[in-house]
Amino acid sequence: MTNVDQFESVFRSADKPVFHLAPVDASTVVVVSDRTGESAQAFADAVRRLLHGVPSVQQVQVLPGEDWRTTGELLEAVQKAGASLVCTHRNLCSDGWRWPHSLGEHLDVLTQVSHAPVLVCPHPELVAPERFAERGTDRVMAVTDHLAGDDRLVSWALALTERGGRLLLSHVEDERSFDRMIEVIAKIPALDTDTARRTIRAQLLKEPHDYIRSCREGIERIGSHVTVEEIVTMGHRLADHVRLVKEHDVDVLVLNTRDDDQLAMHGLAYPLAVELREIPLLLL
Repeated sequence: MTNVDQFESVFRSADKPVFHLAPVDASTVVVVSDRTGESAQAFADAVRRLLHGVPSVQQVQVLPGEDWRTTGELLEAVQKAGASLVCTHRNLCSDGWRWPHSLGEHLDVLTQVSHAPVLVCPHPELVAPERFAERGTDRVMAVTDHLAGDDRLVSWALALTERGGRLLLSHVEDERSFDRMIEVIAKIPALDTDTARRTIRAQLLKEPHDYIRSCREGIERIGSHVTVEEIVTMGHRLADHVRLVKEHDVDVLVLNTRDDDQLAMHGLAYPLAVELREIPLLLL
């Protein structure tokens, strides 16, 4: 490696993303349910209790089942309400909640079309609304397959976390992809496989670690009464995230869902959303 290459590597290593608090707007919360009457109101009341610690909430509107029937009517009603945050439950107008395979067609479209984040709560028949409301948001976890630099994700997760609560920032590097990369390197005689394995692994884990440290420092500077905890590891993304959610008894999971390159839900988000049926998920 030439001196120029070494200098460039050192320079790039020092150039790392720093956390900046992103604006979070939850002023107009629209609660969507397929229930009617008192049942719809009870679900909305549970959402209010869950979000009681979010300072930007100003008003909560309810869209009960009688106000919409089709996916198109739902999208139109949400847009007309000027939602900055949509709160709903899984498997709207469907008995699909009985099977752990999807979010339901209404929600599949809503999460991808709505400009507002969508808070997806457990189906009322699976978990009574008062149960997730009582849990609150004392333990909030933000996950992504590329945490470093995702200020919006962290900022929303922070906004949801109760005063005195724990914000867990989680990054699981995909071990199978890493192993495949090392297998390719092992076939190139000019490259030292052991050195590559050791240094690439360290760098992959260093980047999210550095960013989480930046998040912790930035959150401390604004005087937030939230404890930031780090989870950075290498493993199987889906299985490990499901395990971590259970181990840490997470109240709300925050994850990205939109991908500019595709219409379907972003990478890791959909399988996690399908697997984790008993806690609220904030889909950005």
